[in-house]
Amino acid sequence: MLVARSIALFIVAALFEIGGAWLVWQGVRENKGWIWIGAGVIALGLYGFVATLQSDGNFGRILAAYGGIFVAGSIAWGMVADGYRPDRYDITGAVICLIGMGVLMYAPRGH
Repeated sequence: MLVARSIALFIVAALFEIGGAWLVWQGVRENKGWIWIGAGVIALGLYGFVATLQSDGNFGRILAAYGGIFVAGSIAWGMVADGYRPDRYDITGAVICLIGMGVLMYAPRGH
């Protein structure tokens, strides 16, 4: 159950961080304005909060593992929100990152 909760928290964190960054991008690069930028900043703050809810207390491990989720999630977000079409190297890189995330977070440890 802890692994499922952890994965769910990583997914929620990804939605806030990637979504927040995308909103800021839209506000600045696509000239959608300050409301989009403000919403992005709020979402990015919520990402920081959600990251603290992981049961593991090691900041470095959590953020490093989250990096794998961020890579794969960013590709998925780009596909859905912007019509991005990843190539086989994008997919391969994302899978490698997710494997690394799994090793960082869920490898059996002796403590």
